[in-house]
Amino acid sequence: MFKVDFSKTGLKEDFSLYQEEVSRCHRDLHEKTGKGNDFVGWVDWPKNYDKEEFDRMLACRKRLEGKYDTVLVCGIGGSYLGARAANEMIRGLYPKGVEVIFIGNTFSASYLSQVLDHVKDKELVLNVISKSGTTTETSISFRIFKKLMEEKYGEGAKERIIATTDKSRGVLRALADQEGYETFVIPDDIGGRYSVFTPVGLLPLVLAGVDIEALMKGSLQAMKDFSSEKIEENPTYQYAVARRMLGKEGYRAEMFVTYHLQLTMLAEWWKQLFGESEGKEGKGILPTSACFSTDLHSLGQFIQEGDRSFYETVIDIDDMGADLVFPGDDKDLDKMNYLTGKKLSWVNKMAFEGTLSAHYDVGNVPNIVIHFDDNSAYTFGYLIYFFFIACGMSCYLLDINPFNQPGVEVYKKKMFKLLGKPE
Repeated sequence: MFKVDFSKTGLKEDFSLYQEEVSRCHRDLHEKTGKGNDFVGWVDWPKNYDKEEFDRMLACRKRLEGKYDTVLVCGIGGSYLGARAANEMIRGLYPKGVEVIFIGNTFSASYLSQVLDHVKDKELVLNVISKSGTTTETSISFRIFKKLMEEKYGEGAKERIIATTDKSRGVLRALADQEGYETFVIPDDIGGRYSVFTPVGLLPLVLAGVDIEALMKGSLQAMKDFSSEKIEENPTYQYAVARRMLGKEGYRAEMFVTYHLQLTMLAEWWKQLFGESEGKEGKGILPTSACFSTDLHSLGQFIQEGDRSFYETVIDIDDMGADLVFPGDDKDLDKMNYLTGKKLSWVNKMAFEGTLSAHYDVGNVPNIVIHFDDNSAYTFGYLIYFFFIACGMSCYLLDINPFNQPGVEVYKKKMFKLLGKPE
């Protein structure tokens, strides 16, 4: 079951009033005639993905099977957030089997030093991900961990380092060709934050043991389910229109809320998708996130009674694949026996329902609720395609290019000047 519930948004405007505008944006997206149309390859990717490349990823895992227990994924932004979101959502925070560690996403010497110490006795595979090969955070980490791999495995390091990069150009492509690394291609018409179901996201996942075939089946089903331009038939467009309505009513921030710690990185992926796609020309809704009930003990007061410039989009999952039953205690000194025999999943569900009522019915905070069955690879594939389409539509409704990020270059220029990087 996949359902988007708008009953607690308080929206009074009729979605159908946006049909003409949505139909125009739908054509721009699917016929590739809108702004940034050279980066919409993801729209039909679930059907048209490179099957040969996909099979090579499966073969890569088979080639390395039994030779590693840890995968180092070296990338930043769209080159790591999708894979990390999927790995944690599907496998959990402390999964059995292969450990996946993400590097290349920070300048922190403290973090990188800890990773170096942690993996020194592990059996490693290193996947470096960069279209150009010049992303500073990724390049710094790759040089450091490439050196570790070469010291640890000698000439055999080349068999354990895999590059995901441009098909023919760039620093990383040249280095990989020279060193003889196996390579996988980042498609020219898919940008980083839309790349999770390309080798950018799929290779780390298949190395971790995730069923990437199920993930792609989920995205394909979503592609079919969300193909209609009619708002009443397409929940992705309903979500985009609801966001537009709420923005026009003065809501300037959207809080993405989950009730499971292993969905924290899904929220981080979502924040990049909408923040980098929509935040341009003085427009867009600020993407924020929280994990309840944990963050109710820090943000709950503000959400309940603070400034009313935000709304919540809540993820509600029926089955996370694991559960616990609360035990009884004869002494009941903690006065908790009223929960004896109850499943913690039920307790979490009651926290969700109680919080939803408190925030909307009492606090007047609009809530969009997205329901789905489980945390499987299939569901992840379905969910990310939902957000891809919704984000593209949201941006086209604002008449902006969803697929560029000119503002990101500003900090880089300032930083490079301070670092003394040659022109």
